[in-house]
Amino acid sequence: MPAAFAQTEASAQPSSAEECKAQEAVLERDMALARSRGQMLRRRELADTLSALHQRCQALAPMSREARIEKLEREIRTLRTELERAEAQLRSVKSESP
Repeated sequence: MPAAFAQTEASAQPSSAEECKAQEAVLERDMALARSRGQMLRRRELADTLSALHQRCQALAPMSREARIEKLEREIRTLRTELERAEAQLRSVKSESP
């Protein structure tokens, strides 16, 4: 029964860092239990679930100031490139003969 609980817990989308930690603890406990029982396939499935959880939780982690600045600068460069492309298209359309 605890394994089914862990599977349900792990499949739920964490909405906070605390939930991530709690789900991670449950998965790690279940992995240790599976390993002790020789259930290597089950342990591997739990490891895959834990890896997916880490990826989801990483998105929830607060960004550092430097990371936020870098992200915004990257967005600005992208927007400037799109603006330059749109302005070039506009010039091209305006220069066409009627």
